[in-house]
Amino acid sequence: MSAHAKHPFHMVNPSPWPALGSFAALLTAIGAVFYFHKMPIFGASMGVFSIIPGLALVVFTMAMWWRDVINESVVQHAHSAETSTGLRMGMALFIASEVMFFVAFFWAFFHNALGFSTSTLQWPPAGITPLDAWELPFYNTVILLTSGGTVTRAHIFIERGNNKAAARWIFITAALGALFLGLQVFEYMHASFKLTDGIYPSAFYLATGFHGFHVFVGTIFLIVCGFRAANNQFTPHKHIGFQAAAWYWHFVDVVWLFLFVWIYWLLGLPTRTFGG
Repeated sequence: MSAHAKHPFHMVNPSPWPALGSFAALLTAIGAVFYFHKMPIFGASMGVFSIIPGLALVVFTMAMWWRDVINESVVQHAHSAETSTGLRMGMALFIASEVMFFVAFFWAFFHNALGFSTSTLQWPPAGITPLDAWELPFYNTVILLTSGGTVTRAHIFIERGNNKAAARWIFITAALGALFLGLQVFEYMHASFKLTDGIYPSAFYLATGFHGFHVFVGTIFLIVCGFRAANNQFTPHKHIGFQAAAWYWHFVDVVWLFLFVWIYWLLGLPTRTFGG
């Protein structure tokens, strides 16, 4: 066989990260089940620490996989134009799958909030005091929308070939993401309801909590891109790593707008009763 490829595509070397990432996700899910059900592990109650091994393995896998992909692009120069197109398509399909992921949470909320469920007689349910949309949720909306502007500013600088300025704006975006997460944790700590208090808290915390997790992942993604920009690893015509991070960040922006409008604001208004 010829030692030279007769096609423009990048043939990926065997990698342990897909299998390890799958195992890490499974371990995280198992740990979450033990945590939510307050089940002991080997006779001891681990609490939230039952989730940490899986999460740590997820972070390790992400770091090592990113390292290999960056090495392929920057050091080996293995990412041809066709490979770059495939990477963009892969990211677009991933975001599309994430949209459907959140559709499930929104439908669970709407099904009960709009009176489709025969077991729901009023919304919010009796004993539930929703959070005021125009306090912390509104401030978080401003923060996240501002971060969408800063990440776009970073993109403009990368396309101009100014990686140093881009890095500053990327780190500003990551800082805004961290501020958003801090305020969301503060909001959860002062909410009047818990996850196990019924359908409203369950749907609320799952939808907003998973969004917060996506913001956390996006913030890490941006920090990696910030260091890459500071090391001049992006060019005006080739910066797919940052493009993927920016698309992902705009996605979490749009999801938050839906969360704010429907879950915090319109469906968090004073109690409405349904026909019983």
